[in-house]
Amino acid sequence: MLTLVLMLSTAQLFGAAGAGVVGGVLSGFFGVGGNFILVPLLGLALGLDQHAAQGLTLAALLPPLGAPAVWQYRRAGVPLLLPVVGFAILGFLPAIPLGSMVANVLPASALRVIFAVLLLVTAVRTWRTPRAVTDRPHLTEPPERYVVISLVAGFTAGFSSGLLGIGGAIVLIPLLTRQLGLSQKQAQLTSLAMLLPPIALPGVWVYAQSQGGIPWGSVLPVALGFVVGAFIGAKLNRVVTPGRLTRGFAVLLGVSAVVLVVSAVRGS
Repeated sequence: MLTLVLMLSTAQLFGAAGAGVVGGVLSGFFGVGGNFILVPLLGLALGLDQHAAQGLTLAALLPPLGAPAVWQYRRAGVPLLLPVVGFAILGFLPAIPLGSMVANVLPASALRVIFAVLLLVTAVRTWRTPRAVTDRPHLTEPPERYVVISLVAGFTAGFSSGLLGIGGAIVLIPLLTRQLGLSQKQAQLTSLAMLLPPIALPGVWVYAQSQGGIPWGSVLPVALGFVVGAFIGAKLNRVVTPGRLTRGFAVLLGVSAVVLVVSAVRGS
């Protein structure tokens, strides 16, 4: 791995590390895994096509890079409902290879458009989230029907993660807040905790097999940058109110969607 890293140019090294830092800050701050912003950033910084950027993103986030962010959330007193995390992971694991297989038979431009539409829809729904939802208290016990809802939320997140390389958090968090009744920060913590085990491994395998490999040399600088960024983002999260956090999340999704649309148009 180190040999592959040394083969990178200075611009590629700093581009990969910088993308990791930005993805980590957003991951720790919004609890979204950072994948949805890492994919377009890596495409721009390293000149990767959509498939390669998605495979690299999933590979870089296999280690428990979100651990510093999880620790910061727990220090802030946000409860972690482990049964919800467990069943969401059970739904995630069989879905990510399915999404990855579909992604690798679609053209890159189509993936960018699908990605952008999903981001825009999620941005609008997040922006319109009622104040009663954003300001609700944390749950201390799993609610009724949490098993079914957690499995469905995990499956949806896993499929979208494999299809678009996004980690699934942008669809998981709204499902956990709207359908399960978790607070915004509690849903973010749940999303980050799901990524502590290497649940994206089946998707990485599919991408590596379908694309003839992954740019492994960029994995380490992206991962190291992500760890630093996640710690910073989680500390910043502690001083932001849930309402502003939700609106900021919506704006970020909208901006990411515009970047992807521009990228798809230029690449067409």
